[in-house]
Amino acid sequence: MNMPVRSAADLLPLLPELVVILGAFALLMLDLFVDERRRVVSHLFAIAVLAVATFMLATGVGEHGTVLSGMFVRDTAADVMKVTICVVGILSMIYTWPYLRARDLYKGEVSVLMLFAIAGMMLLVSSGSLVMVYLGLEMLALCSYALVAVDRDSPLASEAAIKYFVLGALASGLLLYGLSLIYGATGSLQLDEIAIATQQRIAEGNTLMLITAVVFVVAGIAFKFGAAPFHMWLPDVYHGAPTPITLFIGSAPKLAAFGMTYRLLEIGAPAFEEQWRLMLAVLAVLSLAIGNLSAMVQTNFKRLLAYSTISHVGFLFVGLAGGGREGFAAALFYAISYAIMSAAAFGAIVVLSRRGFEADRIEDYRGLNARNPWMAGLVLCVMASLAGVPPFLGFWSKLAVLRAALQGDMLWLTLVGVVFAVVGAFYYLRVIKAMYFDEPDGQGIEATDNRPLRIAFGVNALALLALGLAWNPIMAWCQRAFAG
Repeated sequence: MNMPVRSAADLLPLLPELVVILGAFALLMLDLFVDERRRVVSHLFAIAVLAVATFMLATGVGEHGTVLSGMFVRDTAADVMKVTICVVGILSMIYTWPYLRARDLYKGEVSVLMLFAIAGMMLLVSSGSLVMVYLGLEMLALCSYALVAVDRDSPLASEAAIKYFVLGALASGLLLYGLSLIYGATGSLQLDEIAIATQQRIAEGNTLMLITAVVFVVAGIAFKFGAAPFHMWLPDVYHGAPTPITLFIGSAPKLAAFGMTYRLLEIGAPAFEEQWRLMLAVLAVLSLAIGNLSAMVQTNFKRLLAYSTISHVGFLFVGLAGGGREGFAAALFYAISYAIMSAAAFGAIVVLSRRGFEADRIEDYRGLNARNPWMAGLVLCVMASLAGVPPFLGFWSKLAVLRAALQGDMLWLTLVGVVFAVVGAFYYLRVIKAMYFDEPDGQGIEATDNRPLRIAFGVNALALLALGLAWNPIMAWCQRAFAG
């Protein structure tokens, strides 16, 4: 591939990514000169870097365009996803500092790894070629493996990190094999050229290798999302990782995975839309069934949220299976909503935990309303939104993906989604029942006295209600992303 030498001005669309990557390198240097007592300075610097990147993306600094001979594409869809990734990344960092610091787990590498992971996500959603897809994916994955293992003395965290690494490598292998077949069949790494070459192969009646490639790519995507039946890594990793790290890997990366799906399937393989829509519909049904039914029998709150993540991935796939611009807009709306809801759900555990007490069992929440009505109200908002109760944000996102499936002539999938939306409400109600109707026992649960953390959680939880009352601008934003 020829990459002609261009001026620095040609790199302007890549400016937000360069800010994040250079910020991560600067943080590595800064960390050498900051002692343990002033470690908060480097953490605040990382948050400032993300804030600058968010501002640049939201205000259009650098403008849209392609870089590196089309390997990197910056368009409206990429900007929407990247703004959300950066905002959720900032939120994750706010949750991370007090939790890890109180347990003597905070190292300078944590914020550096989070910045590199976010840079990987940003590259992934702007991929214009198979090379950039794999580069962004591995950048995100390698940082995530290390973050899960940040508590090296915990057998649970170490086991989770090893499982995440082994099964993540398997997923990457599946995806890489699919991408290799695509390159072998089309002779190109550029997604737009692959789409044209695919049409030619179909006209020639030579599609076996490409269909096989699409199957491997969809399997790799399902692995990365944690969709059933490729979900075996997700509950153990979510349970074993320190809670703010679970919050980080369980929220923003879902948007990155959505971006990868959009680039690979809608941009690179539109000719096989009928096939991949059907595969995604089957994965959606499996995820809804296994995720919801498994979550109903969990007693550990983190594992409950892990299995509920699988069911939410199922809803996201319902939107994708709807196909077309409306389907992708609905799925993007769901991914954004879920990232905010997931951050709030794990944020509740962070706020209510303390050293020696992780607040990760449902029974820990007994009598929370009697002890702290305000905090119980905030957790109620989070659970209601995850359950899809109107007027919270989760209700509108579920409605959007179900409508997209209906518009995509998948009435049966819509009906399955409605049934499991009702089933899924049950396990969220168990948490609400524990807070409002069960008697507290033992020392009981108490919120942290860290005021910035309490404010962040309050804003996060109340945003689910506020955005639920004003969801139209977000949906319109998502629709503009795929307006063409």
